[in-house]
Amino acid sequence: MKSLLVCTGLFIAAATLFAQQTPPPTPPATPPETVAPQSPPATPPAAPPAAVAPQTPPAIPPATVAEQGPPKSPPATESGTIGAKAITITYSSPKVNGRAGKIFTKDGLISHDAHYPVWRAGANAATKLHTDADLDITGLKVPKGDYTLFVDITDPDNWVLIVNKQTGQWGLAYDKAQDLGQVKMTMEKQPAPVENLKYTIKDLSGNKGTLTLVWENLSGSVPISVQ
Repeated sequence: MKSLLVCTGLFIAAATLFAQQTPPPTPPATPPETVAPQSPPATPPAAPPAAVAPQTPPAIPPATVAEQGPPKSPPATESGTIGAKAITITYSSPKVNGRAGKIFTKDGLISHDAHYPVWRAGANAATKLHTDADLDITGLKVPKGDYTLFVDITDPDNWVLIVNKQTGQWGLAYDKAQDLGQVKMTMEKQPAPVENLKYTIKDLSGNKGTLTLVWENLSGSVPISVQ
């Protein structure tokens, strides 16, 4: 009996010890919660750039007449009739402007022109001749129409009038190949300096007349007859 009790006690003690050493069962792991992917916040569309109104440059007031002053070589026109036919010369009129004796000489004002000794016989654009009739200028036949006038001043005291067929050019654009012809001019000394260059067309009746160019201390003229 005593041995039975001892054995029973040992059995109980072994069972208790075994129960203490056996770890409790591990509960199954809970799967992590699935998190839905988050979309990035929508970017609002960029606003179009604001339209910039074009800048209007400040208005520049036009120069007054006093500021501009008169042109140095104002435009001029000489019109006349010979034998009831119109002849017109359109030119610009330069001034002597204190240069008397220093215009026609070989070292004078005109000597600086590109085609010296041929002179535009005026200023700025080339001098224009228009005739409504066929002309005879000291034997040079000039059919009615439009021409350009030049003057050869190789000899400052003896001018030669040049009638050129080219028209519309600047006064310094002379093409000798376009010459219709040349005629000598009758020269006169002026009693007093003539400040503004001037052309004159004079009717002498009987279909005859003269064309005269005067400036500074000289004038040159040619006889004209209407055909």
